[in-house]
Amino acid sequence: MNSFLLRRVLRARWYLLGCALCLPVLAFAQAPPTAASVSSSTAHTATASTISNAAATGTQARFDIEVQTESDELRDFLLRHIELQRFRELPDLDDSELSRLVDQVPDNLGDLLGTLGHFNPVVAVQALPSGGEVTAPLGRVVIQVEPGPLTRVESVLIAFRGEIADSPQAAEQRAAIRNAFSMKAGDRFTQADWDSAKAAALRTLTATRYPAGRIDGSLADIDPSSQTVRLALELDSGEPVRIGEVRMEGAERYDSEAAENLVRLSGLVEGSDYDLRQLQEAQRRIAETGYYDSVFVYVEPSADQQVAPVRVQVRESPRQKLVFGIGASTDNGARLSIEHTHHRVPGIDWRVMNRLLIERDDQLIATDWTSPVDRRGWRWIAGAQVARQIDGFDTTTSQRLRLGQAQDNLALDRSFFLQYDRAISKNSLIRSLGPGVAESSLTGNYAWTRRRFDDLVQPNSGHGLGIDLGVGTTLSPIRRPFVRSHLRWLGYWPLGSASDDTIQTAEVALGEARPAPSSSNAGRLALRLEGGGVWAQKDAPVPETQLFLTGGDGTVRGYGLRDIGIAQADGGVRPGRYLAVASLEWQRPLVRQGVRTPWESVLFVDAGAVADQPGDLRPSWSVGTGLRYKSPVGPLQVDLAYGLDDKRLRLHLSVGFSF
Repeated sequence: MNSFLLRRVLRARWYLLGCALCLPVLAFAQAPPTAASVSSSTAHTATASTISNAAATGTQARFDIEVQTESDELRDFLLRHIELQRFRELPDLDDSELSRLVDQVPDNLGDLLGTLGHFNPVVAVQALPSGGEVTAPLGRVVIQVEPGPLTRVESVLIAFRGEIADSPQAAEQRAAIRNAFSMKAGDRFTQADWDSAKAAALRTLTATRYPAGRIDGSLADIDPSSQTVRLALELDSGEPVRIGEVRMEGAERYDSEAAENLVRLSGLVEGSDYDLRQLQEAQRRIAETGYYDSVFVYVEPSADQQVAPVRVQVRESPRQKLVFGIGASTDNGARLSIEHTHHRVPGIDWRVMNRLLIERDDQLIATDWTSPVDRRGWRWIAGAQVARQIDGFDTTTSQRLRLGQAQDNLALDRSFFLQYDRAISKNSLIRSLGPGVAESSLTGNYAWTRRRFDDLVQPNSGHGLGIDLGVGTTLSPIRRPFVRSHLRWLGYWPLGSASDDTIQTAEVALGEARPAPSSSNAGRLALRLEGGGVWAQKDAPVPETQLFLTGGDGTVRGYGLRDIGIAQADGGVRPGRYLAVASLEWQRPLVRQGVRTPWESVLFVDAGAVADQPGDLRPSWSVGTGLRYKSPVGPLQVDLAYGLDDKRLRLHLSVGFSF
């Protein structure tokens, strides 16, 4: 190996070792950093770019820089970071000083290219004097760069020190760190990816049991002759930390017992292992109670380094709140809403929410009462509502009373309750035949919803299942027993390889860290299924609010809200005892110049049917296309659907994901 190559190898090794030693250690309760993104360059014909006087920031540049290399990305990266950029606008720079700076260009670019995995570059530098096309006073510096082959990872070694090294309880965590390490044998090596992989491994270490863990050493052993690198990382866990007592701060207006119950229900009990996910879950659950405007849940160091008390800091919401809302939907037109919330009703300490909703075809007045969460995670629920619903020529007026208990978690919701329903439907075309007959019922109900999505705001994979079951009897005009069930299922399947390097996220620059991609350019399939049934004698007067209609934004697109039911002679529809709905979507990201945008295209097929007998179910079909925009609150959905039965195009708008 010649002296130049030996010097380059030593410089690369010391450079990488220095970066490893300077990697910040995560603090005891520090939040994990956000992963960055990277875009991969594709080789093409040689390109050149010149930073000239016109590109200068208002000051006359003393010289121009031109870089000629195989890709635009690499060229732009070198132009951004080359040392020469710092001296272009120095007013007293002369030829001799510029000549000295030019001599340093090969070493400087060698270091830059080394961070991208190119350790055998060929760099040629030429200084052109001023004159002709070269207008800068000191001329132009022309740099030709052949980056050479990429360096690939040959092997990865992850070792452990401290309690995690031999603890049987930490075996799963050790395996998780090794399996999740983002750099594998055969991967392209860059300094940014190496730093990102080490930081991710440290986050996994400190997220469970070992919040004071640190990187004890790391090494990237590069062999330029074979363009390979051997990676080694040593993690020191320190001693495990257990959860101490819960300390609540800021609770004055509302009883802190409910918040403390939620902390315990999240798994943060005294003596349990430290778990960052449980801290985050406790913070989310307390914030969702509505009693607090802000919530922070974290652990703090103590004299005993192996025990960490949980500190809950809250800022309480006002006792009462009044909210006015206006909006619109493609299903129901303009919307006006008024909500009044009282967080602590005197005497019982329950929270009550009163709502008034006025839409084109729906009007609702409702009140919902909930008790604070008990030690088992359950809360009492009570509610009443009066509603009016217009479907074609039919107007249904209904009342509902409910009393029971509910338990809400991130992945699982459960509730059981007694419910009284009363409904009367009138048809404006046959009003002369007399008033409608009120139908009422009393049911015992159980509802269960489980979510297994990878993300509850922007899901890419996973599934969810919801089951509602009710058993009861009609009350008027005659009594008949009946059973009602309603099932919902939603699943996502990513298509293609999740490691597709042609897909990048927006705002990516060469040299930034590459995160684990969430999906490929093939997108994903989404399948939604829904079914329901009411089993009763044929003459059982089940209230219409317990029967089924479908159609609209979230069910069968291409049809209006509740347009799919049992056809009537007047052209309208009435609800039926059986329901079947299916929807299949192909959701695919939109890519521009190799960069994934926050937009997605959608193709879908929907079908839905309602009948009084299972054998009479005849689906109404629709097909369509749409766009999705990934907003912070969930996908903004715009769909154009064509109903094959009514042969109409309809636009559907909705926002957010919920199941």
